[in-house]
Amino acid sequence: MTVNIQFVNLDYSDSLAEHTAQKLNKMAEKYDWLINADVFFKEEGTNPEKGKICNIRLSLPGPQIFATSDEKNFEMSVKETISDLEIQLKKRKQTYKTH
Repeated sequence: MTVNIQFVNLDYSDSLAEHTAQKLNKMAEKYDWLINADVFFKEEGTNPEKGKICNIRLSLPGPQIFATSDEKNFEMSVKETISDLEIQLKKRKQTYKTH
């Protein structure tokens, strides 16, 4: 699986990019039909409790899967977004098994 990471109006962070790539590669081992992952990190300053946004779009056979989360730091945001994607992937896997 190819992982593309973009930081929107933020400085690039090697540690955050590496952390995210590791999580996504672990997910790719579980679901070997994943093709591509586009990750976008943004920061929104309207809410002091949150504002660290992670968007992940997965390309796979059929429609793309998208998830986003807004947490107090990027690591938590990545964890929450990947958790949401896992739920969607499990549902998608069930539809593959029935055919």
